[in-house]
Amino acid sequence: MGVYSEYLDKQFSFDELSKERKKQLKRISDIRGRDVLVYASNINANAPTSIDYSDILPFSDQLSNLSSENIDIILETPGGLAEVVEDLVKLVRNKHKNVGIIVPGTAKSAGTIFSMAADEILMGELSALGPIDAQIVSNGKRFSADAFLEGLNKIRQEATSKKSLELAYIPMLQNLSPGEIQHCENAQKFSKTLVTNWLKEYKFKDWSMHETSQTPVTDGDKEKRAEEIADLLCNHSHWLTHGRSIKMQDLRNMKLSITDYTQDTELNDAITRYHTLLQMSFETNIYKIYETPNSQIYRSTNQTPPIDQQIIQKLPNPLIVDFECGKCKAKSKMQINFEKKFPLNPGTVPFPSNNKFKCPSCGAESDVLGIRQQLEAQTKKKIID
Repeated sequence: MGVYSEYLDKQFSFDELSKERKKQLKRISDIRGRDVLVYASNINANAPTSIDYSDILPFSDQLSNLSSENIDIILETPGGLAEVVEDLVKLVRNKHKNVGIIVPGTAKSAGTIFSMAADEILMGELSALGPIDAQIVSNGKRFSADAFLEGLNKIRQEATSKKSLELAYIPMLQNLSPGEIQHCENAQKFSKTLVTNWLKEYKFKDWSMHETSQTPVTDGDKEKRAEEIADLLCNHSHWLTHGRSIKMQDLRNMKLSITDYTQDTELNDAITRYHTLLQMSFETNIYKIYETPNSQIYRSTNQTPPIDQQIIQKLPNPLIVDFECGKCKAKSKMQINFEKKFPLNPGTVPFPSNNKFKCPSCGAESDVLGIRQQLEAQTKKKIID
């Protein structure tokens, strides 16, 4: 029986699911002998799952719970802002000497850039990185900066060879500004620069001898190899689509060393189980998880603000939260009782037993299961309807 089927048969409650997830995370940490931190997004959710500036605070918060020199980061993300990745890498590198990036599933685009800042990249059979060509949004359209620049260069070459410009190109070129072209060039250069510098400084740090020639590796060799890898990862023409999956063997073909964690039976089992439980956790309203074996922050749709773990014991009971209707934006005060049922406070509505909140103003229903799961997971207390 597969791991996913095994867990489905157990019909875990969310609290039980979380405990089992934490158990496997600690197991990974023990096997590797290192701290472990998770930054994971539900890539299929209709929610802000990309890496953005709002990630810095919760990421830093969970990182502050760890103290050893060596750390593994389990990464699951569709991508996002390379500028934020740079900030996250600085946070990690200012505190930890050796960094491993574990990719059990998907770490595309900016997630791939993040991976290139590791001393060690660990992948399995289902793991996939992706191209890092910068994605530009202009006039409501999203496109690859590299594809745009390549197309512009083809027009330039065609015009030079024919000594004339096709009439069909004129309206398109009239809508372009030098600033937009420079923006694409800068975005591509930024991605390449981050990858090149991080590979040289971290991934190639202990690369001292060429395997085939058995000659010493120079700083120039490291620079050249790093640039070649960065250029290929940025090459939209090679990958054809930004969503392309780059697998372990693809990276090894680039002469990038990748650790196949499936070769360690115990580690493979722990990572597979953790990743399965992570995906099951995402089958709720939760769309982002930042966690260590002993702490966590969740983000979910229709959620209350994340609760600081240090003030959990000071939570009022009952808890009154403001809830905004997703349709009419009317706000209601919702009373949440923990472990004991209290009389309803004036002006409040009870937390729904079926997890479907009906707006008093417009009658629209909102799924509040994510709120229940988030609060119960963080408070370790049951909500009493």
